Amino acid sequence: MACAFLPDWPLGNRYHYYYAQAKLRSDPLYPGVCEALRDTRAPVLDLGCGIGLLAHALQQDGIRVRYFGVDNDARKIASARRAAARAGLLDAGFETLDLSKALPPHRGSVAILDVMQFFEPARQVAIVDALVGMLDPGAVLVIRTGLDDGSPRARITRAGDFLARGLRWMNAAPRHYPEAAMLRARFEAAGLRSEFTPLYGDTPFNNWRVVAWRE
Repeated sequence: MACAFLPDWPLGNRYHYYYAQAKLRSDPLYPGVCEALRDTRAPVLDLGCGIGLLAHALQQDGIRVRYFGVDNDARKIASARRAAARAGLLDAGFETLDLSKALPPHRGSVAILDVMQFFEPARQVAIVDALVGMLDPGAVLVIRTGLDDGSPRARITRAGDFLARGLRWMNAAPRHYPEAAMLRARFEAAGLRSEFTPLYGDTPFNNWRVVAWRE
C-alpha cells in the first residue's frame, strides 16, 4: 500500500511513502478499523482522512464500499488523490474541508481517526451528535482517539501530538482529549450501543477504538 505514495520521479519527496510504511507496520489502527467496518456495506465518510490510508486499507481488506475522505490539509488531500489514482482505488473521493467549521452531508458509516483532540469540548459534542445522525441502520461509527483518563499513556499521547505539530505533520495542536463518559452519554442519548477497545498495540499512546451502532 505504501508504494502508492512513492514520488513520480526517482529524486522526488518520499516523506509520505516512509510515513505510510511506518504507520502500517507499527500502528494497529487500520486493521482495527477494517474489523469494525467489515460487516457493513454502507458508504464510508472518513473525517480527517490525511493522505487517505484508510481507503487503501479497506480495499486491501476486501471491503468494497464507496469512500469519501476530507481533511483540512490541502497538501495531504493532493497526495491522497495521487495515491488513490495510482492504486486504482474505485469509488474513492477526497476534498479539503475544515471540520472545526463544517461537516459534509452524508448517510452511512463514519470514521473519525485521531482527530477529536483538535476540537474544544463543545465542538466535540456537536460533532459526535452530528455523526450519530448520519448513521443508517447497519452503518457503524468508528472513532480512534486518545482518552482523557489521567494515565501515563494519556500524557505521552499529548506529547506525541505536540511533537507532530512541531514537525509540521499536523497543522494544529491538540486542544482537548475526549472523555469516555461524554462519548457514552451521547451514544446512550441517541439509543446507540457502543464498544470501547484499547487500540495502542505496541505503541506507548493511549489510543482507543470506539465503535457505535444502531440496533
